[in-house]
Amino acid sequence: MADPRGFLTVTERVTQPKRPVPIRLMDYREVTERQAAGTLKSQAGRCMDCGVPFCHNGCPLGNLIPEFNDLVFKDRMDDAAARLLSTNNFPELTGKLCPAPCEASCVLGINQPAVTIKQVEAELAEHLMDAGEFTPAPPARHTEFRVAIVGSGPAGLAAAQQLTRAGHTVAVYERDEAIGGLLRFGIPDFKLEKHVVDRRLEQMRAEGTIFRTGIEIGRDITWQQLRRDYDAVIVATGATVPRELPVPGRELDGVHHAMEFLVENNRVVAGLKPERSIDAKGKHVVVLGGGDTGSDCIGTALRQGAASVTTLAIGKQPGTERSENHPWPMMPVLFEVQSSHEEGGTRSYLASTVDFVAGEGSKQNAVIGVTVAETEFVAGKRLPKPGTERVIKADLVLLALGFTGPEDSGLVEQVSTEFDNRGNVARDGYYMTNTDGVFAAGDSGRGQSLIVWAIAEGRACAASVDKYLMGSTTLPAPVAPTDRAISII
Repeated sequence: MADPRGFLTVTERVTQPKRPVPIRLMDYREVTERQAAGTLKSQAGRCMDCGVPFCHNGCPLGNLIPEFNDLVFKDRMDDAAARLLSTNNFPELTGKLCPAPCEASCVLGINQPAVTIKQVEAELAEHLMDAGEFTPAPPARHTEFRVAIVGSGPAGLAAAQQLTRAGHTVAVYERDEAIGGLLRFGIPDFKLEKHVVDRRLEQMRAEGTIFRTGIEIGRDITWQQLRRDYDAVIVATGATVPRELPVPGRELDGVHHAMEFLVENNRVVAGLKPERSIDAKGKHVVVLGGGDTGSDCIGTALRQGAASVTTLAIGKQPGTERSENHPWPMMPVLFEVQSSHEEGGTRSYLASTVDFVAGEGSKQNAVIGVTVAETEFVAGKRLPKPGTERVIKADLVLLALGFTGPEDSGLVEQVSTEFDNRGNVARDGYYMTNTDGVFAAGDSGRGQSLIVWAIAEGRACAASVDKYLMGSTTLPAPVAPTDRAISII
């Protein structure tokens, strides 16, 4: 193990430092800074190397957490990074974006703050980038098979890298003008600067993965054509259909889905769009939804110069400690203060949206306020309590209410691929849809989920595709669609 007495002598949990709020609000650079090597070593030394490491179960990728913690403590960073890469294609992404279910199941977390597993992972990824160790690993031999992957988010990219390294010819199709999916256009740069994605794509291109942008499958190329031209197809389009809020005034100008706002701003920051059409500057912004997307809207609106930002959540404010309904090692629902919450704005809970208020005269088609009421629970439903209504001033309303599933995009009409009763692409225990040779991975088949699940599903789906093409596979399959590990050989 790392330090046999580390968890006894180092009881304080120290995470990576952040740039001062007034400074970071002036730009879109990443909020966090590097952690000092000595601090990283002592934090890794808190790992207990448990006889039964529950963190393995908490991580969908099955990362070898006690092993790389031990190697970090011993200053063997290269070996630790190699251990991490053996299970995770993109630690630079999970280290920045994953909510760390591994830490929720850390044994030390029963009676102390959990080991900073995510932070160790992030620093290992930075170590790799500093050393220029995103070394291409092209296959030793090539097969005769061709695989098309539709969607270039984390699930599609993970599947592409695994299958390319297995020797197949892999082409990734993306309808946007650049590769990355929501990594590129959905997540703000203050959480993930895009040069991080670009550096990984350089490696994948050198390995042989082909990227084709600006092509929408189902419209520019039909699914039938794709299935005819390739030996296997993976649907990795994500869950991009936003959840609606059918209340009066939804049609007013100034009421937008969160992704309309975030995607446009990311394009402006990247220099792909000259100016914003949805601008929070000088406006009173109301964000509906208290999750990660809502937090991204807060940070973006503040950087654009919003006059005020208010977040409304329909449910109760979560507690700061585990509830009886989320015992260890389950992932608890806790009150979270993300970097954007530190930067400004107010948060209101038990707030049900009643309607959006229209202005008068020249503003009769524009939103000027949001009517909210206290949430009450009636027969298991969350409803606005009569008599508690109030109006919050709002010039811009952003709906960050999650996503209901993937877009059809012609799958049903063109190749008769079925969707399940949750609106996701239906698949069997090996990621195969009802259409022979068509597979689904990530949020398109699972529903809205975490980046670590997307990468895990991409890896496992790649193993299923490799077995489908070759008869057997040596690619690892960390998870099955049922969340249970499967044997793929």
